[in-house]
Amino acid sequence: MMFPLPFITIVMPVRNEATFIAFTLRSLLSQDYPHEQFEILVVDGGSDDGTQTIVQRIASADGRVQLLNNPRGLSAAGRNIGFRQGKGDVFLVIDGHCHIPSADLLSETARCFSESGAHCLGRPQPLDPPGLTPFQHAVALARASRIGHAGNSLIYGQHEGFASPQSNGAAYRREVFDHVGFVDESFDACEDVEFNYRVERAGLTCYTSPRLTVRYYPRESLLDLLRQMRRYGYGRWRLFCKHPRTLGVQTLVPPAFFLEVCLLLASLLVSIAGGPIAPAVLLAMLMAAYIALVLGQSTAIACVHGWRHLLWLPTILFTIHFGLGMGFVTGMVRTALARLRALYPVHPAEANQ
Repeated sequence: MMFPLPFITIVMPVRNEATFIAFTLRSLLSQDYPHEQFEILVVDGGSDDGTQTIVQRIASADGRVQLLNNPRGLSAAGRNIGFRQGKGDVFLVIDGHCHIPSADLLSETARCFSESGAHCLGRPQPLDPPGLTPFQHAVALARASRIGHAGNSLIYGQHEGFASPQSNGAAYRREVFDHVGFVDESFDACEDVEFNYRVERAGLTCYTSPRLTVRYYPRESLLDLLRQMRRYGYGRWRLFCKHPRTLGVQTLVPPAFFLEVCLLLASLLVSIAGGPIAPAVLLAMLMAAYIALVLGQSTAIACVHGWRHLLWLPTILFTIHFGLGMGFVTGMVRTALARLRALYPVHPAEANQ
């Protein structure tokens, strides 16, 4: 290695990752990088599935692994604990449920920092590790499509070069925290996007490379996918509230779709009860156009990757759009109610009447 070898702190915020954590840690411990030049800080947010026991066992056998406690539980707080307590010249965030396809991840991280001079690094994070179920494979294909994820995201691309860190920034020089502070711990989702937005706004540079690819496991059921998308949607609302400039057309499409579904159901009920039918017809026409778009995109994906995926793709895409919209609209409603309560507080005496 003919480039500087910084000390790398790997920050791994986890909660209930007993299924994957040992495999992920073994992949990191077997990296082709000097053993004395990196550490792994596993920051546990209150796991109750045996994750802590697994990590403690591995840590007792290898001093490069440390188990830290995250009383708040959220990933944002876990990142900050690792960032504050790590000894690294650079910090690399790795989740506990991912597949690291190369033993050169750490050496390539050092190389990219050295060659680019960037303040942070971005990486592709495709949802295609080995051993996926047919449903998970369909989720991966849906999320990588133009209507399943933000079109300007680099998470599923192969771009090499300087780019915005917002979608995929994951490694940082220590001085980045001096410039922008730490992760906002009020975020339960999109905390990485919010942090990377501040990195970009501060004028710091980001270099992204497919050599740094880390593969993530998709959710295993529609319900889990819906919950994940709802969290992401709520995180996007929080991001907009803090940084209004982040709001774009792509962010607004899912909440508009969610509201359209709700209005369609309400108008159908009204028309069945004898009310006007015109609103229901108009909304049904919009829904038909959406269904045609989803079926068309699903067919195009299945044509390339296998017709067996056509069974799941339309439902998965609907779940992605509906969940994102639900989370965003939920955030809107919660914010509106909080402001109303602030304007018209209920006094204890009135609440008891």
